[in-house]
Order: sequence, then structure tokens, then C-alpha cells
Amino acid sequence: MRKPPIHKSFFNAFRGIFLMIKSERNFQIELLAFFINLSLIFYLKLSSIDTILILIVSFGVLIAEIFNTAIEKICDIVHPEFDRRIGFIKDIAAGAVILMAIVSVIAGILVYWKYVFN
Repeated sequence: MRKPPIHKSFFNAFRGIFLMIKSERNFQIELLAFFINLSLIFYLKLSSIDTILILIVSFGVLIAEIFNTAIEKICDIVHPEFDRRIGFIKDIAAGAVILMAIVSVIAGILVYWKYVFN
């Protein structure tokens, strides 16, 4: 199979992000949290290290959600009916998202605490 031109690959990748924004409620909520973090980064004038940490964990949540959605969609195609084994796979993928979200909240508290209360 021949590889598509680079501009087509980028188009497809951005289309995937747009589809996530359009169709996935959790991704929309996580994207809102990302934009709130961006606002706080500028408003509180975070240091470079703190900004990088917040961006890494914020993008980590978004990326985990994208992988979770991809896994769920593949599972739905492979086995459309309810199956306990498929449910197990979906739960594990969702668990990865919640763990990343927990870590991001902890990182946010640790970073923002010193800017808000000092």
C-alpha cells in the first residue's frame, strides 16, 4: 500500500481530532478543562517548568481519551453484541483515562496551590 502525501496524513489526523470534538462528550469536557488550564497558565503567569507540567498532564488526558475511544470503537466493530470480555477491555481502557485524570488533578493542585495561596 502506498503512503499518502504528508499533507493528507496531517489532514486525516486533524480530522480525527475534529471527530473527537464533535462526537465525544468526555473529550469535550476534557478539552474545556484544557482551555481553563491555558487561561490559568497566562493569568497566574506560571513558570516554564510549571507550564510544561500542566501541558503534559492536560495533553495526557486528551491522548488517553483518544486511545480509549479508539479501543471502544474497534471493540464495537469486532463484537457488536454485549460480551463480558469486550466490557472488560473497555473498562481497562477507561481506567487508563481516569488514572491520567487523577494524576492531572493532583499535578494541578500541586502547581496552582503555590500561585493561588502565596
